[in-house]
Amino acid sequence: MSNQTRKPSGVIELTVARTERLTPHMIRVVLTGPGLDDFRDNGFTDRYVKLLFAPPGVEYPEPFCLDDIQRDRPRDQWPVRRTYTVRRFDRVLDEMHIDFVHHGDAGIAGPWAAAAKPGDVLRMLGPGGAYAPREDADWHLLVGDESAIPAIGAALERMPDDSIVKVIIQVDNEDEEQKLSGCPHADFTWLYRDDAETSNPRDELVDAVRLVEFPPGVGHFFVHGEAETVMKRIRPILIKERGIDKSQLSLSGYWRLGDTDEAFRSWKAKEKATAVNGG
Repeated sequence: MSNQTRKPSGVIELTVARTERLTPHMIRVVLTGPGLDDFRDNGFTDRYVKLLFAPPGVEYPEPFCLDDIQRDRPRDQWPVRRTYTVRRFDRVLDEMHIDFVHHGDAGIAGPWAAAAKPGDVLRMLGPGGAYAPREDADWHLLVGDESAIPAIGAALERMPDDSIVKVIIQVDNEDEEQKLSGCPHADFTWLYRDDAETSNPRDELVDAVRLVEFPPGVGHFFVHGEAETVMKRIRPILIKERGIDKSQLSLSGYWRLGDTDEAFRSWKAKEKATAVNGG
């Protein structure tokens, strides 16, 4: 089969239907198109995709074929990959929602979302994922920053209305709060970095986890966000101080302060190697 007619292997191609400004710094991009038929929903509420963006000044021939690009072009011309959570996937409406944090012209994905218009193409790989709320849990704790809000929102919509849920989310300020549906009796704590009284605003998120009152029974924990905060500060609080079994935990860093996505992936690989080697 020729390059001109073959279907791109593993790449899902969608088009922008519309965008919505959820908060001053959060943009929702609603995607649609025949490519949704290629999306294999895995049932996780933290399901993520690898978005593919052309480096500045690089164009690709149509039809897009990732295998050909990576075979024929130098690495600096390969698509740049950015990891994003699927906020909602609706087979009935034929829509996928992906929420982007946008802080000006820095980065790749945020500026793309800010400029996106109907008909624009977005390509992706995936999905991956590892977490969904356990039905046998007595209660749930969901913790994160802006990067974790899509997964937290998806998890809340998956739970029964009478679920016992505590949610702790840290954002820049009150304007960045979102009204998350699902679990109408969920107990929300919003923290604001702009109002933090310490030199490291994330101290307040760490302290909130340390001090949160656990309901009776067995909890299920989802804690995702800035990597150093989650993995090196909150993780030992839950495991060592509060005695939570690792089987009850979903903890992961979505990003690392000061790192590009590429540098963050390199850091994660080193951290994993250190853990495996007992360092």
